[in-house]
Amino acid sequence: MGAAVAGWTVAAVLLQVAGLSLFLYGFFPVKPTLRGFSGPESYRMPSCGPVSAGEQEPALPPDQLRSLYRELAEMPPVYDRLVLMVIDGLPAEFVLGKGGKPPSKELMESMPYTQSLLAGCQAAGYHAKAAPPTVTMPRLKAMVSGAIGGFLDVAFNFNTQAFLEDNLLDQLHMIGHKLVMLGDDTWIKLFPTLFARQDGVSSFYVRDTVEVDFNVSRHLEFELAAKDWSVLVLHYLGLDHVGHIGGRRSVLMTQKMKEMDDVIRKVHSASLQDNLERTLLVVVSDHGMTEGGNHGGSSYEETDSLALFIGHSVERPHCSPYDQNEALQVDLAPTLALLFGIPIPKNNIGVLLPEVFNSLTDNQKLRTLELNSWQILRLLQAQMPAFCLEDCINWEGGLGIVVHPESTEKKFCHLLSKAFVSHQSSRLHQGSNFMSAEAQYVGTSVENYYGFLRYASEWLSHRATDSLSQTDLLTESYLDQRWHLDEVFILTGILLYVISLGSSSFVEEEQYTWNFLTSTLYLIFLIKTVQAMLKGSNSVLVHRAEEKRFDGNNFSYASSYELTPGKRDGYKLCTILIVLVAGRVIRAWHQGGINWVHFPDISKLLAQADSSIVKSLQTVSVLAVVALYSVSLMLLRARSKVVIGVWLSHIYCGLLVLLHIWENQINTSLPINHSTTSIARLFYGTASVSISATILASPWIFPAYYTETKPASSSDSNPVKDIDSHGISDSVFLTGMTYTVFWCLLQLLLQQPINAIPLLLIFLQTVSSIAHFSLDKTLHKQWVQVIAMQFLGMAGHFGLGNTNSLASIDVAGAFIGISSYSTVLSGVLMFIITYGSPLMLYLGMVVYISMKDISTPQQLWSYVLDKMITMPCLLPLLINSVALTSYTIVLLLMRNHLFVWSVFSPKYLYVCAATVCTYVGVFLIATTAVYTCAVLTFRARGTGMSPIDRIMVY
Repeated sequence: MGAAVAGWTVAAVLLQVAGLSLFLYGFFPVKPTLRGFSGPESYRMPSCGPVSAGEQEPALPPDQLRSLYRELAEMPPVYDRLVLMVIDGLPAEFVLGKGGKPPSKELMESMPYTQSLLAGCQAAGYHAKAAPPTVTMPRLKAMVSGAIGGFLDVAFNFNTQAFLEDNLLDQLHMIGHKLVMLGDDTWIKLFPTLFARQDGVSSFYVRDTVEVDFNVSRHLEFELAAKDWSVLVLHYLGLDHVGHIGGRRSVLMTQKMKEMDDVIRKVHSASLQDNLERTLLVVVSDHGMTEGGNHGGSSYEETDSLALFIGHSVERPHCSPYDQNEALQVDLAPTLALLFGIPIPKNNIGVLLPEVFNSLTDNQKLRTLELNSWQILRLLQAQMPAFCLEDCINWEGGLGIVVHPESTEKKFCHLLSKAFVSHQSSRLHQGSNFMSAEAQYVGTSVENYYGFLRYASEWLSHRATDSLSQTDLLTESYLDQRWHLDEVFILTGILLYVISLGSSSFVEEEQYTWNFLTSTLYLIFLIKTVQAMLKGSNSVLVHRAEEKRFDGNNFSYASSYELTPGKRDGYKLCTILIVLVAGRVIRAWHQGGINWVHFPDISKLLAQADSSIVKSLQTVSVLAVVALYSVSLMLLRARSKVVIGVWLSHIYCGLLVLLHIWENQINTSLPINHSTTSIARLFYGTASVSISATILASPWIFPAYYTETKPASSSDSNPVKDIDSHGISDSVFLTGMTYTVFWCLLQLLLQQPINAIPLLLIFLQTVSSIAHFSLDKTLHKQWVQVIAMQFLGMAGHFGLGNTNSLASIDVAGAFIGISSYSTVLSGVLMFIITYGSPLMLYLGMVVYISMKDISTPQQLWSYVLDKMITMPCLLPLLINSVALTSYTIVLLLMRNHLFVWSVFSPKYLYVCAATVCTYVGVFLIATTAVYTCAVLTFRARGTGMSPIDRIMVY
């Protein structure tokens, strides 16, 4: 039976992985794009029929191609040189204010030169909304191509590949412009052969806020004096790193903004000194940041990116510098393309920004709008092959479409024909003596063009994200049939959770669901415990039954100490109260969620308090974990050298964590602290060796068999030895506690300092739950106990400040102990931080299985599969499969929902990551149990004592 269950489990896991991979491939496809690069055809009106991506006109030398584009465009380029300065993570409101109001006095004083340009109408600023996911790589792609990438670009952000779609940089290179890049090496990965000179810096080592920008600015004086380049890309990362480390209100933020303002001043001053070349300085940010300094989600704070244009074409006599001028980040691509006389990239869905073309004549402005419309029209034809421009325009009668169109195609025809006809009318009135009439026709044409462009851009934006719509309880058999309140509540709670996945509000605020389920379930446990205590008539019988059961108990706590019924009841009550009180504190620590994150909580109060208070709480947490582990080792009957060595390594690792904490406090002004990096590495090495040694050695240091032996059969010359159940339990207990405690110390090292107390409380909840379930094995069924611990893990997950938004991922902690960026190491650490609580409960499950009884030692492997693996492993897999399958269906049904990319898709990535977390936890539980029993079986069948047995000290 056990072997069959194990086989079906492996088959089910493989089937789930295959199904998940297939769904991910289908739901997150690579978005459809037009192949190739725009050329001379982009300056001609699109013809009807399917768009051919393969037809390319003969390649011309750069000089001839540049002349051809100028001739076809019917206007000269506005600028000769471009400086594209990217300030990573800079929210637009830091520069342009919010809601028509200027930024705070502190922020304005941190960028005096930039603010003077805005006030003097020499710069035009936009709140350029960035599409989610708000991470660097897809945002850079959007700026240079005008296209919205696929949602899974958030995953590719950590392993960037060469960008092969039509984009501004390749177009500029084709007509002979020389490109130079300084800063974030994401640009080099996207365009590996494009830059004549380059100096890249790693974008992911967020602990560095100084050198990462110094390495860019050190080349600035030389490049500004050089005359050989036409495009200079500067990508500064320090401000984003400051946000990751200290949030929006970091003490380093204004200092970093002053540094960026000085760079803007140098670049602009250098461009003014040379009157022969017209230089455009564009200052942009790839995304904003949350209050905590993170990004990746779709909140206003994260999508509020900056687009600031500084050049002669934006100058005007009057302006309101802090008006809420809004744009889309993709609007940057067509705007720069038309300013520099190159074709608009094929897959662009952006619309040119009118305030940047003040130096053009009215006819030239209409020409830019016409070119933008033709490019968008080609994209529409690729999405709707039957859509034809000639069918939209009645050249004799003007409009060929009714005023109130019914279909999308007719709506496009109506808007497009209005724009083209009004443009034709403005041409007819050009040069007339009635200047007011000419201005009126021009104004109408501009309005009609923007009406079509904005509507088409919005439709294509939704089309890019909706393209996927076109893409092809386990229960124990021996349990009684009477349902109890806790069992009914768990099944009902799981059902309600599945239903809640269909609501965007519940997904955004999922922490409330898990807090309710966990606190209510343990409240039911409390009620059952009190009811059991009040049954005085049965107390003697229960006690006698428990004494009989505990004679063979293999759980260290119970086997070491005799408890009276009164003490046992008192301990059971205390353990439940610890879980409930700790849960309430964790709930109040972080407000959590997305919509109510601004509400006051304990973490915000501590953030405003003196830093020494937080460091003291960290110290208390580390000391408490060290003390609890020391007490747990004292309960073991064995005092071998291995146990003492594990204990000493644990003490050493605890001291390393304390040293890391206080070194950080002493050197808070240093962005890179090499001493703390060395301490973290020493911790990683020591913990790895200690855990590995414990796993391998623990089954060898406890008794393998009873000292009494049963008579051998007549055919056997050797006595038969029964495996000692205490040896199994003590070995698994030692391994499980080592897992859990070292994991807790690792979390105290990596997590934000503010999370030290919640981590300690989650650890106390884990230990208290295990103790409660061991004190009375008849009060709750095993499947209830396992699911209760899963609930605790999920409640703790959100209690540490995690949400279903990508912005809550702690990027800064993923570089502790790493001196240079590594995709694998940083990704692993990021996963460890994010799923610290669920994995802690899975590791605690190893301790939990050590309390199980062996009634028939001769049938050891049947016991292992039935009691130590079936419930602790299959139930988490089952619950995860229910969540994964349910949410896959929900995501499929919500593919056309307004929040599919901002709410439902990020949650699905978390569900997939939680699946990996479940696999890791289940693998550790099963591997530990199987390895322990295999070693003890081997030792029990041996004919003598092993060398390790001989040096044992019991």
